Amino acid sequence: MSTAIATRDVLEEPWISADEQQLTRDFDREHFEVTHTLVDHPLLKIPALMQLAERTLKTRPAGIYYDEGKDIKIGQRWDEMPERTFSVIECLERIESCGAWLLFKDVQLDPTYSAFLGDGWKKLKSTIDPKLESKILREDALIFITSPKRVATYHIDRECSFLLQIEGTKTIHIFDRADRDVLPEQEIERFWSVDHNAPRYKPEFQNRATSYKLRPGYGVHIPVNCPHWVENDDNISVSLNVNVQFKDTIRANTYRANHAFRKLGLKPTPPGKSPMIDSIKAHSMVPVVAAYAALKDMPIVKSLRGKH
Repeated sequence: MSTAIATRDVLEEPWISADEQQLTRDFDREHFEVTHTLVDHPLLKIPALMQLAERTLKTRPAGIYYDEGKDIKIGQRWDEMPERTFSVIECLERIESCGAWLLFKDVQLDPTYSAFLGDGWKKLKSTIDPKLESKILREDALIFITSPKRVATYHIDRECSFLLQIEGTKTIHIFDRADRDVLPEQEIERFWSVDHNAPRYKPEFQNRATSYKLRPGYGVHIPVNCPHWVENDDNISVSLNVNVQFKDTIRANTYRANHAFRKLGLKPTPPGKSPMIDSIKAHSMVPVVAAYAALKDMPIVKSLRGKH
């Protein structure tokens, strides 16, 4: 059997494994460890990724992000990263020593990589929830390549994901998204409204994280908005990440509305406390509150504060 046929066959069946009950019960609710069968896939090796980089730069250059720096802090913002001093291709060529964090976005848009969101992925989604497909707004496959000892900074995501280790080892620290000491309501509101880097790392709560040692063949499921950060071991790391973003906007829009309310000096009810209030905020109040917030310095608005 040729390598091409063998690797295609791997992707035709579910290539992520976990206890089926855990998959269905905890998907996008709790983080948990998984295993996978993609360690030896040739498209996830550095030579193939060099070719992917060259194609991506020609066809959709926004499909690659990278930064470099050997002293990146856990809580460092993405807009505080050092200025890049060399190209993507040079970054890959120097990956062992340049302190880089490189991301391929939407690799399924490259015809060679389209099968990563093909039949095997569809079967896995059906196992998780037969109705899951209808709930998905968008999905994408990402590939991370990181230099030895590089840190991926603390953040939260709007997608839930499966992060799968292909080459090298690293540790991911994941926090409970419901822990309001770790992730206050205000930080979530700002994340969904104005600042993707709003969540702030608090080292005093590091012991509340669950740490997963990622090694080839293993991975982890990360629900939406679970804070996390990653520290690479003294090796080059390659990981595949599959993201799912949901159509349901009630929770996100409630946070956006609450952000606007808070700007007015109010103390809004967090999402999940009242489904009715959440629904009203999500479907009708967002534009009203946003306009109201824009007028917050008008005398009539000031006079209304404290009456809600």
